[in-house]
Amino acid sequence: MSTYDTILFDLDGTLTDSGLGLTNSIAYALEKMGLPVPPREELYQFIGPPLIETFIRVNQVDLETAKKLVIHFRAYFSQTGIFENELYDHIEHMLSNLQKRGKKLVLATSKPEVFALQILEHFGISDYFTKVCGSTLDESRTDKIAVIAYALQDITEKAAMVMVGDREHDIIGAKENGIDSIGVLYGFGSRQELQSAGAHAIVETVTDLENLLLAQS
Repeated sequence: MSTYDTILFDLDGTLTDSGLGLTNSIAYALEKMGLPVPPREELYQFIGPPLIETFIRVNQVDLETAKKLVIHFRAYFSQTGIFENELYDHIEHMLSNLQKRGKKLVLATSKPEVFALQILEHFGISDYFTKVCGSTLDESRTDKIAVIAYALQDITEKAAMVMVGDREHDIIGAKENGIDSIGVLYGFGSRQELQSAGAHAIVETVTDLENLLLAQS
């Protein structure tokens, strides 16, 4: 593996355990639109991919209905769901150690950028990141490939970069943008999903992730 000077981090399932807030927001949106709400464990498939695409695929709705579902999702999430969330153990310690080692840390999330900034500030970790890149509320930038491309706009040395995430979208987004990727198993994805997507490495815990990233120095 390369020496990584710049590390891109996904947010949900990588830095924070956002499962409760996201699934509550999805359930709220489905209820508001009169659609059936499945058991919570089935709602975890919504975490990671762009919401509109997932509503269309999972709920078999048209684009306009999916857009209305996203509006209801954001109504709940922006007031309540955003704070039904917590940092995974050891995350701040890892970010601090990486920063001390001179690593450039960038957030690359499919979550709207405005919400991502609120979450980083809520948990007191915004100062670790030199750049925060997310999706746009107007849907002009939504998928992880586009988000990572946006994050890379000012960076030319791709060989020294890596994307860290818990879902196949993180791995595919990294591959499409020509950078390495590390999959984490403590989030919402599976080893099979990450391997099939082509992750360069897979780790089980935050401590394992920190050790791997610090070894690449």
